[in-house]
Amino acid sequence: MIAQPNERWSLDFVHDQLVGGRRFRVLNVMDDVTRECLAAVVDTSISGRRVARELAQLVVAHGKPTTIVSDNGTELTSNTSRPMP
Repeated sequence: MIAQPNERWSLDFVHDQLVGGRRFRVLNVMDDVTRECLAAVVDTSISGRRVARELAQLVVAHGKPTTIVSDNGTELTSNTSRPMP
């Protein structure tokens, strides 16, 4: 079976800090087949509601993926009632 774009997206957070000590996060969303970075969302705090909103915008732009995978980190343990479109 040949893999197609939008079959699987990977979601991951990266953490770092600036020279002055201010911390920030980057939410990266990748299409695993094309290796395209669909989004790199940078902020000091990224809530579950924000993640859902960013994913909803990506679905509008690229279509709904078959699967979304993550490393199941603590960032994805919040609750939100917003369903995917």
